[in-house]
Amino acid sequence: MTKRIVVDPITRIEGHLRMEADIENGIITDAFSTGTMIRGIEIIVKDRDPRDVWAYVGRVCGVCTSIHSLCSVRAVEDALHIVIPPNAEQVRNLMQSAVTIQDHVTHFYQLQALDWVDVMSALNADPRKAAEVAQSLSEWPKNSIGYFVEIQKKIRTFIETSKFSIFSNGYWGHPAYKLPPEVNLVALAHYLEALEVQKEIVKVQTIFGGKNPHPNFLVGGMACAVNINDPNALNMERLNYVAQIIERTQTFVRQVYLPDVLAILSYYPEWTKIGGGLHNYIAYGDYPMGNYGELSTYKSPRGIVVGRDLSKVVEFDPWAMDGLLEFVNNSWYSYTQGKDVGLHPSVGETHLNYTGATPPYEYLDRDQPYSWIKTPRYKGMPMETGPLARNIVGHASGNEAYKEITQRCLKQLNVPYEAMYSTAGRTLARAIEANLLADWQTEFYTALLQNIKNGDYRMFNGIKWEPDTWPEAAQGVGLTEAPRGALAHYVGIKDKKVFNYQMVVPTTWNASPRDTKGQHSAFEASLIGTPVIDPRLPLEIIRTIHSFDPCMACAVHLYDENGEHIHRCEML
Repeated sequence: MTKRIVVDPITRIEGHLRMEADIENGIITDAFSTGTMIRGIEIIVKDRDPRDVWAYVGRVCGVCTSIHSLCSVRAVEDALHIVIPPNAEQVRNLMQSAVTIQDHVTHFYQLQALDWVDVMSALNADPRKAAEVAQSLSEWPKNSIGYFVEIQKKIRTFIETSKFSIFSNGYWGHPAYKLPPEVNLVALAHYLEALEVQKEIVKVQTIFGGKNPHPNFLVGGMACAVNINDPNALNMERLNYVAQIIERTQTFVRQVYLPDVLAILSYYPEWTKIGGGLHNYIAYGDYPMGNYGELSTYKSPRGIVVGRDLSKVVEFDPWAMDGLLEFVNNSWYSYTQGKDVGLHPSVGETHLNYTGATPPYEYLDRDQPYSWIKTPRYKGMPMETGPLARNIVGHASGNEAYKEITQRCLKQLNVPYEAMYSTAGRTLARAIEANLLADWQTEFYTALLQNIKNGDYRMFNGIKWEPDTWPEAAQGVGLTEAPRGALAHYVGIKDKKVFNYQMVVPTTWNASPRDTKGQHSAFEASLIGTPVIDPRLPLEIIRTIHSFDPCMACAVHLYDENGEHIHRCEML
């Protein structure tokens, strides 16, 4: 007998997501992913000065803050044929890598870890044994007996005096939890540690962008002037502080984050075979060591892997009019040509057309559109994007940086590379990427410092800054690897203003509804075949969805009739 269950909202993500699933004999046989807010940022930026759009789209998300701003300035620069100075490119790399590492750390500890870690079990741990476990994982200096005694006391205080405080509304005691008490205590100690560490990591954005969240960007470069002797500019004191942050970041991800992920996953080997979902993966590539667009200099390569065939990488062409298309057949939008056509983002449309039930409702009408998220496809194929996709494309491209650390981690877990195609694989891919980025930050920093030492202080190319230097009409695309995956902004400029703006974001790829062929997107596909112990407490659904680190704030946005943004993040 089929049992239909609903998880609404999915918590500990950024935004609002509803999952509906059918279960037969303890296995999910079908799933429906619903974005439950209205997207509207494309409408807000229409008729704006394209040089200002980065400030609007940066407010799309408060978690992966700045990534939409970066993508926007790249789109405008592409439209106007602006090449930014090398210093600005390296500053962007440093800011982007910092926010991505911070996002991965925060995602694992604050958003995902409690899917695997039982808070109540940690109260039964022996702090001495917990210290032994932690010391066997790494040389992190806080892994002492006294440290774990104090952490255990703190957790007990949370539970006894604050009704669990930050650990409320969990699945504690669920039979799907498998960690020993001591490993639970180690993970919770590092959970609390990560609350402090992630604040330090992101200070790189403040130093170069003036503030965080939502640091400043600039079409043509960056708005941080270099003067090594000026206390009000980007001087040596601030650059040295960046070096210190990079070193502390490297220590934490190497000695805490990655070891914790490996330790936890070692107790859940079955999850290396659950949640694989789609077989197609897309990455736009990023972190140029040369100019943006010089793909050969990218630290993270661009490409598509089809059917998990690592022997070749399919080229991604952002301007192929039969390539990237967005469909709305199962979304609450309309197109002027009809709901069954697919539109390239350069000619995309955003027309709201809600045809769903009046909330509250128990179940979806599955014969009708069921989401506020559009459905992107590349040449008709659904794609997964994110850290796992970047890892897969990196392997298929022969990138040794990805291959070396991934094989080392898989050897420790005693599983083949095929284990990456899973819920556990996504979780591991994110930790692997944080380590890679922490190492790459040293390269970005060294390149910036060497340019400055050579006397190159340029941060801004102002040749095309004035609108009278622009053509009457122009189109551009900005491509970025956001923490959650491939992000594209398409801008059309006419008469010095934005006449069309479309964003195809990572969670649009992953969380979208079925297309005109009935093909599932990544969320829905990944849940099919997942075992569920207790349909009343579907922890297994949460584990797989959290492995994507969904950002519904990127995929859908809510505005009132005056155009004011009224969405709030639902982080816990």
